[in-house]
Amino acid sequence: MAGHHTLAIIKPDAFAAGLAGRIIAHLESEGFKLVAARVMRLTRAQAETFYAVHGERPFFGSLVEFMTSGSCMPLLLERDDAVAHLRGTIGATDPAEAADGTVRALYAESKERNAIHASDSDDNARIEGDFFFAGCDRA
Repeated sequence: MAGHHTLAIIKPDAFAAGLAGRIIAHLESEGFKLVAARVMRLTRAQAETFYAVHGERPFFGSLVEFMTSGSCMPLLLERDDAVAHLRGTIGATDPAEAADGTVRALYAESKERNAIHASDSDDNARIEGDFFFAGCDRA
């Protein structure tokens, strides 16, 4: 069902800092159900493919370097209005601008090392979810 699933990635900074459990608990407290999760280290090819939409942006190279620098934890999440609710739950990209109590306000180091990725649309949630969890039952 459109609108009920989204993808989050606990990024290498937060994963290495031992924050995965706290972030998942935060998401669950916001009504998200964890449908699937995995721990992995992205290859350069995977990171370049996943972030291809940003390929022409000046930060693309550093984003790929960062996302391949250590293990990350993709999460497939479920709840009503999943994409919009997750975007609100994680807060602004720059933690200095993120609302109090959001994931990034609590756990992000900087705009670049911002703890978590979240899909920005229902279409991208489907594409990004399939990137990490193709064939996963989302019923």
